[in-house]
Parts: sequence; C-alpha cells; structure tokens
Amino acid sequence: MTLGLSRQELRRLRVGLLFALPWIIGFLSFTVYPIIASFYYSLNVYTTFGQPLQWVGLSNYVKLLGQDDLFWISLYNTIYMVVFGVSFHIVLAIVLGLLLNQNLRGVSIYRTVYYLPTIVPIVATSVLWMWVFNPEFGLINSALSLLGIHGPGWLTDPVLSKPSMILMGIWTIGGTLVIFLAGLQDIPQHLFDAAMIDGAGALQRVRNVTLPMLSPVIFFNVIIGVIGGFQIFAQAFIMTNGGPLDTTLFYALYLYRNAFEYFKMPYASAMAWILFLVVMITTLIIFRSSARLVYYEGEER
Repeated sequence: MTLGLSRQELRRLRVGLLFALPWIIGFLSFTVYPIIASFYYSLNVYTTFGQPLQWVGLSNYVKLLGQDDLFWISLYNTIYMVVFGVSFHIVLAIVLGLLLNQNLRGVSIYRTVYYLPTIVPIVATSVLWMWVFNPEFGLINSALSLLGIHGPGWLTDPVLSKPSMILMGIWTIGGTLVIFLAGLQDIPQHLFDAAMIDGAGALQRVRNVTLPMLSPVIFFNVIIGVIGGFQIFAQAFIMTNGGPLDTTLFYALYLYRNAFEYFKMPYASAMAWILFLVVMITTLIIFRSSARLVYYEGEER
C-alpha cells in the first residue's frame, strides 16, 4: 500500500517518521499509556499491596463522592483558591501592568524587580515565606510589632491560612505581569487619542479602551490561572502539610497522600480523573462565556 505516493515521497515519509520516532515512543510510553492505565486502575482496588488488582467498577468514585469527607474539604479549599486567588492575582497584575506601562524614567528597573521572583524555585519561595509568615520573628509580624500590633499566626490560623497563601502569590506575579505588559503595549495609541478628544478621563479610558482591548490577554491568563490553581500542591506540602485543621488540604495534596503515603493508587487515580473532569468543565464554561466578554480586534459584533 503506497497511499498514492511516489517512491521519493515514501522515502521522505520514512525518514520523517524515523526522526519523529523517539518523540512518538516517548509520547506513547509516558503520556498515552499512563492516561489509559490510570483510568483502568481507578476501576480497581488492591486486595493487598503488591498483589493483583481486583475489579470493582465505579466503587472508588462512589466512595469519593459519597463517603470521603476529606475529598469534599480538599475540593472546597482548591475552589476557594481558584476563585479568590486567581481573581486577586489577575486584578493586581492588571493594576501593576498599568503602572509599569507608563513612559517614566527607570521603569525598566521596576519591571525587572517584579519579574525576578518568578525565577526562584517554588521550594525556595515556600521556605522564604514560611519565615515571612512566622508568628514570632517573621517579617510581617515584626513590622506590625513596631506599630504596637500583635500579629496573627498567618499559617497556623484556620481563618487566615488560605488568604496567606493568596498573599504569597503576589511574589510570583511577575510572569502574569509580563504578559499583561505585552498586551498593553499592543493597544493602538490612536484609540486613546480618540478617547481623549471625546473628553474621556483616565478611568474612562481604562474602562472603555484598555480593558476591552486587553480582554483576550485577561482571558488567557484566567484560563492558565484556573488550570494552575486546581493543581496547587508544593506550597501547602512544604509550608503547612494541609493544616491547620485541613484548611490548606488542597486537592492535589490529598491525591498525593492517597497515592504515595496511603499507597491507594487506584483511589488516587479516581481522584485524578475527577480532577480532570472538573478542570475540563470549568474551562469549557469559561470558553463559552468568553464569546460575550472577550473582544478580538477586527471581529464584527
């Protein structure tokens, strides 16, 4: 079977496939196979660790959704971080982007300063913020003590643990900020000039020109932020290990515990597939809503 190709074209096809073969093998071995295997594992249980799997159908999913309170706690904590953390991150990045988009002397230095923390490994960042949040000698409480204020236990207070994680997110805002800066600099200047001629003030120009033209960039960052928010793990694992009172027990951390601490790999596989469905449905909802909220230059409305 030659697929209607000449001998020379077949030779080129074979050469191309040979060059692509290492990637194809890696993709099938390390992506496709684990996906299929995890779904199969999610429909089984271990009778004894190390022994053959026993088919149980949807029992793992039923147990997760109907009997596991920690599953719902971890899902709630993760959704909290996605809703409030991503919203705060996006709004702050837009505000900082507007400030750093000004044609002022030395502004490139400030842009560099905001971006530098993003290249720090997440483990080092988490250890650093453990010190910043320390209730006895941390930077924040030490500064508050100078004002005569007794600082709280940021990571040990169930009420403040998740807001503290969101506050920590400011440290890594540089990556999002750079994307917003690129989007802001891509907005045509004549739109602002026309708005000024019409008498629009600074806030009106932001509302009626900047934000609509920036909406594709906002949409992109929201999607990336939501997907990343559902996978938050390292900060909680290093800083709080899910405490206090399971208030930072995020979904990925609970999945990790089931897989590598409790050795319930089929149960963890079921959790992974539920997470996949939650992220996919959330992303589809955002995509559907983008038709009314996102403006692309050149499209007709």
